[in-house]
Amino acid sequence: MSDAIEVEVDGLDVRLSSPDRVYFPAHGWTKKDLLDYYLAVGPGIVNGLRERPCMLHRFPKGVEGDKVHQKRIPAGAPPWIETVRLHFPRWNRTADELCVTHLAHVAWAVQMSTVEFHPWNSRRADTEVPDEWRIDLDPMPDADYAAVRRVAHVVHEVLDELGAVGFPKTSGGKGLHVYVRIEPEHGFADVRRGALAFAREVERRSADVTTTWWRKDRDPTAIFLDYNQNARDHTIAAAYSVRGNAEATVSTPIRWDEVDDAHPRDFTIATVPARFAELGDLHAGIDREVFDFRPLLEWADRDGTEVPPEPED
Repeated sequence: MSDAIEVEVDGLDVRLSSPDRVYFPAHGWTKKDLLDYYLAVGPGIVNGLRERPCMLHRFPKGVEGDKVHQKRIPAGAPPWIETVRLHFPRWNRTADELCVTHLAHVAWAVQMSTVEFHPWNSRRADTEVPDEWRIDLDPMPDADYAAVRRVAHVVHEVLDELGAVGFPKTSGGKGLHVYVRIEPEHGFADVRRGALAFAREVERRSADVTTTWWRKDRDPTAIFLDYNQNARDHTIAAAYSVRGNAEATVSTPIRWDEVDDAHPRDFTIATVPARFAELGDLHAGIDREVFDFRPLLEWADRDGTEVPPEPED
């Protein structure tokens, strides 16, 4: 096994130790293969992470080993790594999290054995005010992907009626995510409340949907519209993030007209680079499609929407 190599990433040198270490044994894909993937989709992954606090999901022994959730950047990081300081009220502690602005930051995280990148839905300028509303279609254990597709079409229909442009992507697991850029004017509690009001409107139109808070009370064949992904310090895999599973699936942006044909398992570190080379970043225009979130807060007021207590950070 090679000890280390140096990789030049847009003008910065990144050291990659143990490049031949196998991270995905089912296919023999290595740490270097993982880095090559991220370099191939560089503009997309940087766009998904840019200036957002980012939790790192690290797999030091590969995806069959233990996963480490890492908030804090360790001592000894290169001087060009950028961070953002966050406060966690529950423990009255702070953490300096990775804040990606350059592809070399992603490459350095891979050197640190990061497979998954989980950014906040707010940015460094004001981490307490989200600029991204996240719609998470989370299938319950007995739901099939056909149900996810049906719900996605209803989500699209309601977004169209609101005048909001949704940017869908596979989760890299069993579900689908839709991101909507919003004006950074509302706190996490308000965005979560508006997200629940939206989810309940979709629920009214689809027998496949549940918004029930307690998992034990949910229909096991339903799709949970997880409005909690808009709570403070709740993160999901970024667009173009690899997932820590045997197949190295990727949370991949898709077009709305692909919903009925695309499946999360279609997109891996072996297939997405060619797709990216052909189509580019399908989320590249998200910052140009900013939605005024106030109508959803009006829906919440109209319906008397009350959300359960926020999950603890």
